[in-house]
Amino acid sequence: MSFLGTTCARCSEDFAPHEASSTCPACHANLDVRVELPADARAQIEASADRSMWRYAPLLPVDAPSPEDGTLTTVGGTPLFMAPALAKRLGLGQVWIKDEGREPTGSLKDRASAVVVQRARALGESRIITASTGNAGVALAAMAQAAGLEAIILVPESAPAAKLAQLQIFGARLFLVRGSYDDAFDLATEASAELGIYCRNTGTNPFTVEGKKTVSFELAEQLGWRVPDAIVVSVGDGNILTGVHKGLKDLLGAGLIARMPRLYGVQARGSSPIAQAFFAGSDEVPEVEAATVADSISAGRPSDGWRALRAARETGGAFVVVEDEAILRSIAELGRDAAVFAEPAAAAAHAGLVKLAAEGTLTQGDEVALLITGTGLKDVGAAARAAGASPPTIEKSLDALSSALTERS
Repeated sequence: MSFLGTTCARCSEDFAPHEASSTCPACHANLDVRVELPADARAQIEASADRSMWRYAPLLPVDAPSPEDGTLTTVGGTPLFMAPALAKRLGLGQVWIKDEGREPTGSLKDRASAVVVQRARALGESRIITASTGNAGVALAAMAQAAGLEAIILVPESAPAAKLAQLQIFGARLFLVRGSYDDAFDLATEASAELGIYCRNTGTNPFTVEGKKTVSFELAEQLGWRVPDAIVVSVGDGNILTGVHKGLKDLLGAGLIARMPRLYGVQARGSSPIAQAFFAGSDEVPEVEAATVADSISAGRPSDGWRALRAARETGGAFVVVEDEAILRSIAELGRDAAVFAEPAAAAAHAGLVKLAAEGTLTQGDEVALLITGTGLKDVGAAARAAGASPPTIEKSLDALSSALTERS
């Protein structure tokens, strides 16, 4: 472990490890974790037989879990593979897909929750609370259960049934909040302060970024310690984009990569306040009434908007906004082009990729990584809408099957 403390992302004030556990005491902005980067980081990583995210323990601010911690030890290690049909259709040099739907609970949020749980253990905490649209809560429920901690999850009552079922299976204390994700976020923050419960809330807990940054570590190592020209990421709160950026900066600082790729954030039209700030050239992210089919990126008051803006701007990337109809189309297109089953929020990245290629922002020579943040099993209702017409029913006969096959042709 190499946790040196935190630094305010806005005012640059430094804090010792024990001085600030949430937002900056002075300006209330989010905090960046400072980690000591060992000179022999690559040697340490490549000497490890661990294929999970804990392979990168030398670059993390928490200790790796022990073998007895079960599922907590299995986070990460997701595949990176080529999608040549998708690259050809969009006229790009190469498209790589990093499929985070293969995580233990089916989303990239496992990475954040695993690190937060290890931080809670280091602090001697026994309970953790978070607000979630579903995935972050599911991830915390599983990781907390593996670590023997109590998870308290607040989700808007509109959360998809599949995510609610996962939360209950993992034994979390689950509460449906009448209101939006932002309402649940405020309640979790208040409960943490007043009831003394450690809070995992995305963005305001600086260790969420430290977990999510490991996806950049894996991607770079899987490409032979290099990076593509661009990485496309779905954005709600902004924390995943911040994590990808932080990971790349750590890799660059440790001398493990030679350059930074361009980062592109994708927001749904009905929940696009960070994109609005980007287009306006502003540092102030507006509050909106969020409404989108992509529940996992529905955030009317993003908790990590400023750092997400910084990620796009510092890397020469941008934001793009996509319609819900394009997101649903992308669920089906990802299945056909790359055999990937994505939930709406993950498919939004594909919709953004399509738009960026159509606009000429991404061009024929570009090598692009597409981050698929969660499995389509999270929201089978949306997948059914994306699939369209129901399959035909036939009699149990070869003639009926042959006739149906002919009609399909």
